[in-house]
Amino acid sequence: MTPTYFLLPVFLIGVVAGLRSMTAPAVVCWGAHLGWLALAGSSLGFFVHPAALVAFTIFAVGELIADKLPVIPSRTTAGPLVVRLISGALSGAALCIAAHSAVFYGILLGAVGAIIGAYGGYYYRRGIPANNRAMQFLAALLEDVVAVCGGFWIVSRF
Repeated sequence: MTPTYFLLPVFLIGVVAGLRSMTAPAVVCWGAHLGWLALAGSSLGFFVHPAALVAFTIFAVGELIADKLPVIPSRTTAGPLVVRLISGALSGAALCIAAHSAVFYGILLGAVGAIIGAYGGYYYRRGIPANNRAMQFLAALLEDVVAVCGGFWIVSRF
């Protein structure tokens, strides 16, 4: 993979983390499990472990369900935003390791992508009238599809 080609997927996995914080590490685990990402023996080799695959998958599915609940805080508040930054940075770093590139790029681009994804998703959902529950729900489902399918597409490119 050429150095310029992998920078866009690294940024995009951060965007996925911004949309759904646990989806990015879950798809990285699946990518490692399916042999798309060579992470074994690296500093992020825990992504290869079956326990990480199960845990991140459960967290991701739980987040997909919880996102539809009205009691969940905004993704742009401090706590959820920090989790998205960490998730994007770790997932981006994992892609850089798989591409045999400097981890710094993954941390930086993954974190920036997470911020953009978080605020992009926030404004996307905010543009739908709050009293239209059906449209809010459909918009959330579309965001889920973009995050999950986009994440798997990204990691399958490596």
